[in-house]
Amino acid sequence: MAPASASFDIDAPRWDQTTFVGRLKHFFNITDPRTVLVSEQELDRAKALVQGCRAGVVPPGTSQEQLLYAKKLYDSAFHPDSGEKMNLIGRMSFQVPGGMAITGFMLQFYRTVPAVVFWQWVNQSFNALVNYTNRNAACPISLTQIGVAYVTATSTALATAVGLNLYTKRAPPLVARWVPFAAVAAANCVNIPMMRQQELINGIAVTDENNNELGLSRRAAAKGITQVVISRIAMAAPGMIILPIIMEQLEKFPFMKRIRVLHAPLQVMLVGGFLLFMVPAACALFPQRCCMALSSLEPELRAHIVATHGDKVPYVYFNKGL
Repeated sequence: MAPASASFDIDAPRWDQTTFVGRLKHFFNITDPRTVLVSEQELDRAKALVQGCRAGVVPPGTSQEQLLYAKKLYDSAFHPDSGEKMNLIGRMSFQVPGGMAITGFMLQFYRTVPAVVFWQWVNQSFNALVNYTNRNAACPISLTQIGVAYVTATSTALATAVGLNLYTKRAPPLVARWVPFAAVAAANCVNIPMMRQQELINGIAVTDENNNELGLSRRAAAKGITQVVISRIAMAAPGMIILPIIMEQLEKFPFMKRIRVLHAPLQVMLVGGFLLFMVPAACALFPQRCCMALSSLEPELRAHIVATHGDKVPYVYFNKGL
């Protein structure tokens, strides 16, 4: 293993973040579900190593591979804005184990209203925690706002799921199997903006290409949140649309009718297969460090930037969150 030098830039992207393939490799790295098994002590050591490298202090004998692994653990468990350790369930690396269980049961238990209500409530509780954990940390949100966001999103999901469940009673069975996805998509359109409402109200920090803060922009917040909503729906779509088609065909076979008790575990495992690829793929749809033309900002912020920097800042940048 090659020894690392004190000048090693640990924050430099390993892959080109301007391309989808580069971002896909990056998110495959940091959403690796195996990182949820790493101990708190090892995560803290990884953070100390990353911070030491940033300060130009690398312990003797530390290899570049060790630094890269420490950065992988750091990116998987610590918030990019605040540097604080994120709760385990809210981390993107927990999306595969957490999402596969919940989504699998939503797809299995879709026939009765009580089952639909319970699993949509579980899913929205999980989503609310993920959305809060991955918000832009520069915009604090009160407990009241969190509660309103949670209740609103959960109510939207339940209304969509129960309403469609009743409406599709006479529809082909496959249509009823797609009801959970419709509810999840509708709830994401509410949950994420509500959980990040402070960003829409007050704006999020935008910077120049050298990370010098220029001001707060509501339009940048709207762009970032829209991209996150699209990513979350794309994350769920293949598993929740394709898997019902697969199960609809499989359940016609006699052997599947004899092992109904295994249908739920089977769907959980199949959803996990979809999510292993779709979590990083959906996160990679848009750059994490979002770019926006100066001309697209609010007139007052644009005027302030032009007055301060002239024509030296054609684009602004911001963290869109996950």
